[in-house]
Amino acid sequence: MVALLPDRKPHGGTLAQPKIRCCENSALWMLREMSNLEMMLQKPVLSRSEAQKLMEDFERFRFEPLPRPIWEYVLERYKIDLRSKYADFPVSLPFGKASGQLSLNPHQVRKDAEVGLGFCVLKTLVAQDADGNQSMRDWAVPVTRMKLEPIKGQDGTEGWTVTWAGRGWHKSFEDYLRFFDEALSIGAEHEMLVVPSIIAYLPPYPDEEWRVGEYDFTVGELLKVWRKHNPNLPMPIEFNFSPTLAGSESARWQGPILNWLVNVPRLIKEAAEKATGIESRKVIRVGIKLFNALFDDIFQLRMLRTLLKEAAKGKGADFIVYANRLFDPNREYEGVKGVAYGGPDLSARNLKVLLELTKAWRRDELATWLPLSGTGNICNGEIAFKYLLCGCSTLQIHTFFQLPNYCYAKRAGSKIERALHQLLFEPENGFIAWLLWAMRWSCTCFGPFEVFYLTVRK
Repeated sequence: MVALLPDRKPHGGTLAQPKIRCCENSALWMLREMSNLEMMLQKPVLSRSEAQKLMEDFERFRFEPLPRPIWEYVLERYKIDLRSKYADFPVSLPFGKASGQLSLNPHQVRKDAEVGLGFCVLKTLVAQDADGNQSMRDWAVPVTRMKLEPIKGQDGTEGWTVTWAGRGWHKSFEDYLRFFDEALSIGAEHEMLVVPSIIAYLPPYPDEEWRVGEYDFTVGELLKVWRKHNPNLPMPIEFNFSPTLAGSESARWQGPILNWLVNVPRLIKEAAEKATGIESRKVIRVGIKLFNALFDDIFQLRMLRTLLKEAAKGKGADFIVYANRLFDPNREYEGVKGVAYGGPDLSARNLKVLLELTKAWRRDELATWLPLSGTGNICNGEIAFKYLLCGCSTLQIHTFFQLPNYCYAKRAGSKIERALHQLLFEPENGFIAWLLWAMRWSCTCFGPFEVFYLTVRK
């Protein structure tokens, strides 16, 4: 059950806020004092009226459609503003769909938009040059079958993981451009951000030449489509460091990986400038979706620090997506040795690394800070809330959107809608419950409590 606090009302009739130490930004105080995940409460502490409202909504929306737009309903009912930012693009919800098998056709994108997701990252396009050459052609494999199965973390926590044999977009390059075009129209109709994702040539040795033509042609063609819809806005794009890269020969050494992180953002920005004749900051925002390498957490932090160092020079990424699935080099699936997997161990590792990163930032040990989009086993409000406390302004979900129907409390609607209902309104461990707890202890006495406050670094 949710831990309850009595409603405390002063003579004026409004809910009194606890008197605690404040700084110039009260949410920053909470972040600095309470983001130690080992010290987090096991459950949110709510007043009786807050718990009652959540229970009413949870039961009501089990059978009724979720309100549209969700953020307006939550703002009016709970005085919580769920709107946030993906990179520097405003989104109506911090929850969006990660690139993968659930974002490879217009029907899926339309369902996401109609339910009210904040954004959708499309299936990863395998880059090619102007002559159609693809150095990463092995990544353009059609999915024969996906396998959803329970998984148990090292600490005994139960969860889910999805396994498939495919990797990137397997249809033609032209098909992807048409898909991107239609997805942008759908997104504009429903005010949902749509983001393309790519993977391009990654040299296995630091002294090997880059196949710049793949970057130039692919980024240039995507920009043509984007600028048809958004001529005055920069295009967000994710470069997807696939989890299966961890098992490749190239990623067995740290040098090539760091070389990729230094050069990929630069090549994408240079490609954008070549295609448009305009400085890159006006036409593109480059996000790097990091993978979990087969090294320790110290190297994960080194990868993040490398991206931040290059960004501080003005040559690097504009935002970071952290982090892709774990990789087991010994597990087999459909005759392929080496399998990516998710579940509790993924979120545990991601949060552990991100917590160390935020600690380093508060100690002034980082060159700069970049917007973060968190991903990895986001299956309940507590995990989502912890990603926020580690600086993530948006959260990308894939596996939780495809569980068996019996895993969701909602009895009607698409899996996306059922998952959002569970994530937001679950009374004991939902996202809103955790935000209500945060609002109580962050001295937010005036105006709505904004989710984005929790992600501010300094």
